[in-house]
Amino acid sequence: MLTPGVKKELERIAGKDNVSFSREDLICYSYDATNASYLPDAVVFPGGPQEISLILKMANSEVFPVVPRGAGSGFSGGSLPIEGGVVISTERMRKIIELDTANLTALVEPGVVTGDFQKEVESQGLFYPPDPTSLKFSTIGGNIAECAGGPRGLKYGVTKDYVLGLEVVLPTGEIITTGGKTIKGVVGYDLTRLMVGSEGTLGVVTKASLKLIPLPPAIKTMLAVFPRLEDAATSVAEIINAKVLPCTLELMDSVCIRCVEEYEKTGLPQAEALVLIEVDGDAQTVEKDSESVKRVCLDAGAESIKVAADKREIKALWSARRSVSTALTRLRPYKLNEDVVVPRSRLPELIKGIHDIGKKRDVTIANFGHAGDGNIHVNVMVDDKDPDEKKRGEEAVRDIFELTVKLNGTISGEHGVGITKAPYLKMELSKEVMDLTRRLKSVFDPRGILNPGKMGLEGPSAGQPYSAGLRR
Repeated sequence: MLTPGVKKELERIAGKDNVSFSREDLICYSYDATNASYLPDAVVFPGGPQEISLILKMANSEVFPVVPRGAGSGFSGGSLPIEGGVVISTERMRKIIELDTANLTALVEPGVVTGDFQKEVESQGLFYPPDPTSLKFSTIGGNIAECAGGPRGLKYGVTKDYVLGLEVVLPTGEIITTGGKTIKGVVGYDLTRLMVGSEGTLGVVTKASLKLIPLPPAIKTMLAVFPRLEDAATSVAEIINAKVLPCTLELMDSVCIRCVEEYEKTGLPQAEALVLIEVDGDAQTVEKDSESVKRVCLDAGAESIKVAADKREIKALWSARRSVSTALTRLRPYKLNEDVVVPRSRLPELIKGIHDIGKKRDVTIANFGHAGDGNIHVNVMVDDKDPDEKKRGEEAVRDIFELTVKLNGTISGEHGVGITKAPYLKMELSKEVMDLTRRLKSVFDPRGILNPGKMGLEGPSAGQPYSAGLRR
């Protein structure tokens, strides 16, 4: 537990109104989108890097864990205070400091909500492509910590492709700046890229310089209906083979379709699979590419293709897609949500393999996600009150990871490692790579106080073991 002296110092650093030790508040910051919950000892809402620096210096001196937190929307437990300690919430740090339309850059604080930032940027005729499904509440800081992706990753890339520079408070309290506003820059090691996706284990981001691009002038949204899931997967690879690069290529299987319709009745056609496709660019290119996409889908076995007629229909289709994860809870209240990635050409093998695993383990598996870049969200649906079914579900997850690695894929495309995937790291990473990761962590964080226990990394290294947070 935190000593009275530490609690008093936290209040002095951030102000009494910006620190809480009440159980009600601690519970609110004890969980994320996983079903796990760990109670911290305190929650602090700092206003800037200097306050975070002082907290981290004290954490090194007193040896207690500090866990950075955005909106708590992660699916791998990256922001869970699994060893208790202090949660640093960045929700007060939500300024868009600068929109530089001449240089196509923005400078923002980590608590800026991704969707709000996108709207502000688009009002200037500009575009920030990373679009995680949680964009209405996830924050830029959290997106950077997890290197968030989203449906537009196929054409535009993910968060790391848009981070030009960072202001970061290191675990030992130093404040550094990496990168800058320029598109090019090769002076020194690329610490910016090292920080992106490090899940708050190497530093706390306090400002981010982001790259923007011009807003595409035209877009067309289509829905392809397939009687066979494997044909839908094949169509994704064939679209790319036809030298068309859509903005998005999103897959939904029959389980997802049924759950979404029961959840919000959007009028989705009932089928074995749907592929939601968007092409963007200038009007002439959009028209040409959309015709190519239609032809490829029909050749691959689509029974129909619908083109959204207006913004209302586009909104309805995307509302259906973005509600899948929530809608699946109608089938089972507990799901093992994974986000594996394979090379696009091997997507049909992955889909067939997952189907076979579901039959072998006798569990329902729902598949949806960013099929265009080979990133499928695999949801193993289980009843957590049925120990046998939960065990079969966990075995299915391991089977899926083994299949993914066998297909030259990766066990996480955008959810990160956190605590949920740490047990499986040896499937993908060699001992030498894990040893190097630990050495890097020890250089940045010699006492192991920043976000301990994540990505297979250990916690505080000096003094007596810290009293872990209570599991709720």
